Amino acid sequence: MLKKIIKGSKKYSKSDSTVTDAGSRPPGSGNLVSDPNPNVVINHASRPGQGVPTMNSGTPVVPLPPPMTTVEPLPLLRDVPVSERQNLFLRKIQICCFLFDFNDALKSAREKEIKRQTLLELVDFIQSGSSKITEICQEEMVKMVGTNIFRPLPPAFHETTGQVASDPEEEEHYLDPSWPHLQIVYELLLRYVVSTDTDTKVAKKYIDHSFVLKLLDLFDSEDIREREFLKTILHRIYGKFMVHRPFIRKAINNIFYRFIYETERHSGIGELLEILGSIINGFALPMKEEHKLFLVRALIPLHKPKPIAMYHQQLSYCITQFVEKDYKLADTVIRGLLKYWPSTNCQKEVLFLGELEEVLEATQSAEFQRCMVPLFRQIARCLNSLHFQVAERALFFWNNEHIVSLISLNRQVILPIIFEALERNTRSHWNQAVHGLTLNVRKMFMEMDTELFEECQREFAEKEARAQEVEEQRQMTWEKLADLAAERG
Repeated sequence: MLKKIIKGSKKYSKSDSTVTDAGSRPPGSGNLVSDPNPNVVINHASRPGQGVPTMNSGTPVVPLPPPMTTVEPLPLLRDVPVSERQNLFLRKIQICCFLFDFNDALKSAREKEIKRQTLLELVDFIQSGSSKITEICQEEMVKMVGTNIFRPLPPAFHETTGQVASDPEEEEHYLDPSWPHLQIVYELLLRYVVSTDTDTKVAKKYIDHSFVLKLLDLFDSEDIREREFLKTILHRIYGKFMVHRPFIRKAINNIFYRFIYETERHSGIGELLEILGSIINGFALPMKEEHKLFLVRALIPLHKPKPIAMYHQQLSYCITQFVEKDYKLADTVIRGLLKYWPSTNCQKEVLFLGELEEVLEATQSAEFQRCMVPLFRQIARCLNSLHFQVAERALFFWNNEHIVSLISLNRQVILPIIFEALERNTRSHWNQAVHGLTLNVRKMFMEMDTELFEECQREFAEKEARAQEVEEQRQMTWEKLADLAAERG
């Protein structure tokens, strides 16, 4: 029993030790850079008891300095002896915990500038890796970051105007007045996460599940600059703290579910999908069932909400990544697209057609054959669309060599499905570009299989003749009814 106690105490003291440099790096210039290179890894663990942290040498760490009541300039970290740096670091952290009103630029201007310069110095200090950062310093630093960034977000665009921006290019971007300070706080967090000197065993105590969930809540910020930083930081956390990975994926899933089935309002869906695109790209094969369920339950239903234009590019990339990873998923994806195909939104239909082409490029013949009948019934409807962009986008499929090869192999099934749509376009479509593209497709099928084309022509002529007979019979019936009504007069 005594041996177990001794062993446990050794393990605790190791995790509580000072984080030392893994290697010396030149000091940074102080400029903000938001895309460093280190590889990314997450473990979650509860915080240890409130024991006295120790340095590697066994000497106790300096206790927390008393709270500061005013913001006053402090000496630079590099200008004080190493033995005093920890206490000074903690005092600078306290300065950075003061919050100010940034809606009034003149209010507390001196204090704001002191805080800004202090934050910049801390970023440079973390980036340089020139000194040890004790565990107590790491804890207080993460707390300070949370104090600054975890805040109620201002009212969203739709809450203040009652409108929903549907086009990312037309959206008026909200700019947070506190961003000059928030940016440096985010940069400090990013540098801490990606630093090779940051020990994940220590950092995971403070960058835990609660911290990650609060970060994810901030993705609803309407300030695109903040979302960009959040995207980079969350991606780095996902890579550095491996044990957090399932938790992060599940948390993002829950955001998607709420967006799809409840609110249809969220500013950060595109950024979250960008992170997932990188994650999906790294999935190992054979793909886990959990990842396939994510595709079916979250990604494909994301085609349903009205504001899809805000994030469609990122969504299409994620979907295509799945098909490129596992070509057998092509049938599932195509049928999912058909399930959520828009009925009255032509711009959304153009987006679907573009995504469908990318998916078909990664589709093999066997999977294509499973879904080609419902697929080309939908394409036939698109060919006859009175919205010229929809019809034109559908006809562009025949400019893709891979899709043309799939169609050629299955022309016996496909041509009879779309032949009528092609004929109607050549006779009556109002747009000249659509008319010309239709003639090209028609010629392509004729050269592909003349006999099949002529057979389809005969069947179409017979169908038209039968339809004409039915129409004449209907007219005769109406005339007889009219005559009978006139006689009874």
